[in-house]
Amino acid sequence: MPYIVGGYLFDKPRDVLYDLARSQNLWERRTAIVSTAYFIKQGDVADTFTIAEMLLNDDHDLIHKALGGWLREAGKKDQQELLRFLDLHAATMPRTALRYAIEHLDKAQRDHYRGMKQAM
Repeated sequence: MPYIVGGYLFDKPRDVLYDLARSQNLWERRTAIVSTAYFIKQGDVADTFTIAEMLLNDDHDLIHKALGGWLREAGKKDQQELLRFLDLHAATMPRTALRYAIEHLDKAQRDHYRGMKQAM
């Protein structure tokens, strides 16, 4: 699915993903973040971080996993943007999302962001 929806939208307006991110339907919200995989593969991470920010307060674990996983993948393309995102949100983001997002950071960075979560 990420390559179908994301591939289709890559050179088109992506407003539909933002509509999906605001949906009451779990699967539509999850589609919004997962579909950015194609963009990430192309080096375009902006929508991933924007949609991730929209989904930070979601209460479903499947969203937390997708959110953290795609943040991690986007961070492989733009680690500075991932660190900026984490600096702003690590303390309040869901623990599962944080754990997935920091998997590929070095130990000191992982400890730093986990510490921000624990300080809350």
